[in-house]
Amino acid sequence: MDIILLVVIIAVVAVLAVAGLLVGRRRRQAPPPPADRGAGATGTTTAPPAEPQVGDDAATPVTEERRTVEDVTLPPAPGETVEAPEAPEIEVPEPSAGRLVRLRARLARSQSSLGKGLLTLLSRERLDEETWEEVEDTLLTADIGVGPTQELVERLRERVRVLGTRTPEELRTLLREELLAQLDPSLDRTVRTEGGVSVEGEERPAVILVVGVNGTGKTTTTGKLARVLVADGRSVVLGAADTFRAAAADQLQTWGQRVGARTVRGPEGGDPASVAYDAVREGIEATADVVLIDTAGRLHTKTGLMDELGKVKRVVEKLGPVGEVLLVLDATTGQNGLVQARVFAEVVDITGIALTKLDGTAKGGIVVAVQRELGVPVKLVGLGEGPDDLAPFEPEAFVDALLD
Repeated sequence: MDIILLVVIIAVVAVLAVAGLLVGRRRRQAPPPPADRGAGATGTTTAPPAEPQVGDDAATPVTEERRTVEDVTLPPAPGETVEAPEAPEIEVPEPSAGRLVRLRARLARSQSSLGKGLLTLLSRERLDEETWEEVEDTLLTADIGVGPTQELVERLRERVRVLGTRTPEELRTLLREELLAQLDPSLDRTVRTEGGVSVEGEERPAVILVVGVNGTGKTTTTGKLARVLVADGRSVVLGAADTFRAAAADQLQTWGQRVGARTVRGPEGGDPASVAYDAVREGIEATADVVLIDTAGRLHTKTGLMDELGKVKRVVEKLGPVGEVLLVLDATTGQNGLVQARVFAEVVDITGIALTKLDGTAKGGIVVAVQRELGVPVKLVGLGEGPDDLAPFEPEAFVDALLD
């Protein structure tokens, strides 16, 4: 009996031992409980981390454990050379000399109706009053203006009557001479870029104010003029004195960066005269050849414009004289541009005119009209949207383009 009891006890012990081994193995293989189930004492829950989505950079932050070698920027070792970021490439503008000749075909396409129309009328077998009236209408349509048109027609009638000119070649030569006379080739069309020396012997750069109504291409013309000057071997500082349009300062700075010219700008809505002064001061310190100042072009009232431009000019002249005041006009506005020209001429002493968009209009006579109106020469013409499409005005090349 004792032996049977002993055997039963040993069997029970063996069964319990095996059961204990199985339970321990199962516990070791079970996953750990979620974090949110272990917070029952406080009653708060912690959401499990979100699964990262494909292409969702924000859902997969770089942790210390996941940071790779590419994520870490190590300091340079002693003696190691660190490459600086590449500076923007400086462009080399086309030479300004002869630009109008190179762009003549573009000008001829837009102006051909004037020259060809006149030559067709003058080549008629009989030049009666009706024909001369058509010649006059053609000139007026081209925006030459009433006064210059009457003068030109009278001279043409007289010369045709006296000389008896009839062949196409003779008529073309005659018309070329008369149109050229209206443009007055004797006018000095050089943009003044000569600086000077102060009483203290300090070098002074040439200062050019660019004025005009916003929308005429004033800021773009200023940037293109910087390219013209750089192409001619002059160093340039740009002054973004149109502080009422942040886009104007940004645009001018971009033009300057392309040719390596520094741009001086101020806060949006700041004092334009202060920016102009700082630009000239920068030009003096950098011994630049020319300082180009882009001014605001608001025309709300003549008084406000006069005060603003007058102040800019007075403040700049504390450092040196203003050598050039260029008025930018949109050639496509025709006679309306003359109204703007009169207002600006009453505010500041205009020394030259830059006509933009001359390739986009058949009214090339505005060149004659604006010169006659202001008594100052057209010095620059814009013939396209390219960076080097601003050209010094050459009367002979312009008239030849009209008659091509």
